[in-house]
Amino acid sequence: MKEELFVSGRDIPNIDPYLNIWHWQIPLYLFLGGLAAGILFFAGYYTILRKEKEMEATVKWAPFLAPFALVLGLFALFLDLKHKLYFWQLYTTVRFTSPMSWGAWTLMLITPISFIWAASYIKEVFPKWDWKFDVLNRFEAYIIKNRKGIAWIMMILAVILGVYTGILLSAFNARPLWNTSILGPLFLVSGLSTGLAAIMLMSKSKYERKVVSRLDLIMIAVELFLIIHLFMGFLAASEVQVEAAALFLGGDFTAVFWIFVIFLGLVFPAVLEVLELRGYHIPVWIPAVLILIGGLVFRFVMVEAGQITRFLY
Repeated sequence: MKEELFVSGRDIPNIDPYLNIWHWQIPLYLFLGGLAAGILFFAGYYTILRKEKEMEATVKWAPFLAPFALVLGLFALFLDLKHKLYFWQLYTTVRFTSPMSWGAWTLMLITPISFIWAASYIKEVFPKWDWKFDVLNRFEAYIIKNRKGIAWIMMILAVILGVYTGILLSAFNARPLWNTSILGPLFLVSGLSTGLAAIMLMSKSKYERKVVSRLDLIMIAVELFLIIHLFMGFLAASEVQVEAAALFLGGDFTAVFWIFVIFLGLVFPAVLEVLELRGYHIPVWIPAVLILIGGLVFRFVMVEAGQITRFLY
């Protein structure tokens, strides 16, 4: 028989239960929102630079994924809602201090824009496409004529959406792992990287893949920089944040985080992209898929681990 001596009630296992109320729907929603933000940002960026011909997959083809990603992400969010019939009340007010309000209004604006942007290129995919109604044909012509202005709006909304996916978590002051200002930029950069990965999968141009790979290497470097400083900030902070960092530095999430997020999701794809840029033949789908999987696992880990961390008063 094993004897244990408890000198405090705090030492009893599970004496401080944590409330796990966010499941797979939320990390999936955060991932898809970041993916769509990355795709739409670069589509707008290269449209403004007038490089539609050189970056066809970026500007024309990858944006067809964005509406589906946004709708699927919103459906996952809807499934998570407790009172589903009252979601519309988010749109009865604007609260500038509420991440939920920012996210709701941003998604309401960027989702129809993503459909309009994709629809403006649909005749290039299906040359025989006919909108049937003259008003839709005139609207299409108007969109095509004003693509550059729409691109600016789309880029701004994409940045807000990408940052919002991180701020949504960082606004929870009671969760030490989430309560850091680095999460907003970190989720934005991660979303841009996954967007570039999706573009890589769809591109058939060597020039475009080379440009996208170089951009993605920058995104990976920035993401690793932010992750390092995230843990540096935790380890130099209060005891609860040191404990939050410990989950990834020898704790329950160490193997998943360092293997699937850092190594397979960031470092290894970066090495493959460098080799490809140096002339080695690397199947483009390998780094792209690894980046997408790493981005998804990263959000699952952050959501799950964040709910475990807590303050003790």
